[in-house]
Amino acid sequence: MPQDFWQKLKKSGRPILALAPLAGFTDSAFRQICKSYGADVLYSEMASAAALFYNQKNRHNSTLKLLKFQRLKEKYYVVQLFGANPEHFAVAARLIDKYIQPDGIDINFGCPVPKVTKQGAGAGLMHNLQNSRAVIQAVLANTKRPVSIKIRAGVKDVGAGRFLENISDLPLAAVMIHGRTLQQGFVGEPDWELVRRVRQYFKGVVLANGGVKSLADARRVLRLSRADGLGLARGVLGRPWMFKEIRTGKEITFSLKQIFQVAQQHAALAYSQKGRVGIIELRKHLVWYLIGQPGASQIREQLVKVNNLNQIKKILSVK
Repeated sequence: MPQDFWQKLKKSGRPILALAPLAGFTDSAFRQICKSYGADVLYSEMASAAALFYNQKNRHNSTLKLLKFQRLKEKYYVVQLFGANPEHFAVAARLIDKYIQPDGIDINFGCPVPKVTKQGAGAGLMHNLQNSRAVIQAVLANTKRPVSIKIRAGVKDVGAGRFLENISDLPLAAVMIHGRTLQQGFVGEPDWELVRRVRQYFKGVVLANGGVKSLADARRVLRLSRADGLGLARGVLGRPWMFKEIRTGKEITFSLKQIFQVAQQHAALAYSQKGRVGIIELRKHLVWYLIGQPGASQIREQLVKVNNLNQIKKILSVK
């Protein structure tokens, strides 16, 4: 049976730092960059359980390709699934076990994107207590890997406490809680007191997520939520070294040259894995490295058009 790495990390006594899932961003290249700066857990991009179900006879389907990882460089790796049909999740879990073999499987109950919630998936699934439970049971029954979930502070009349109480008897390893409700989206103050209170319903690892953009934010959230760790997402785009800041307790001030060196390292990884497609997909990452930098708008205009490594190196060259 695969090891429950969550408990191993918790026993270390230090906050667990996870790269939270971000569709279109948390690919293998970015996961490796974040790992190099101290991320403990790395989530995949959000993957469709329905896509895996309907393409289950094709072991080379695009969703399985999306979920591939480099085991030695991406420890501990968790595949996150979204969907609404328990049967889809059962098949998806079996396929992931067989062909991907990650360290864990996660179920998304928090995505606020309308095209996802309208399917009854993401935050739309969190609101359906009966189906949520059935989905979790389907995954648990079809994998021996640690299963975790990602939820929000609340969706309509279903708060995090009520949601977790409904599944308190199921052997989940971890929960990542976005401190904002579905109605808040990604704005407003997260409810860290709520995250602290879920302890009465959930005995596994608890990670706080949402609005952590600095070392000071991380310290504050850990203090108020009393969580076992943090799930970092938008806050580390263009600043993957924030993992190291939190781990060491010291702020890091990189020069423009050092920032560009990290961006070029990221670009080299993306190219080695996906070629020209990797460079095109990387454009959105590159502009994050420029936030707050002098002349950012002019450089950004060039970066959103790059097609190869040489162009990136030329644009990001600092003497």
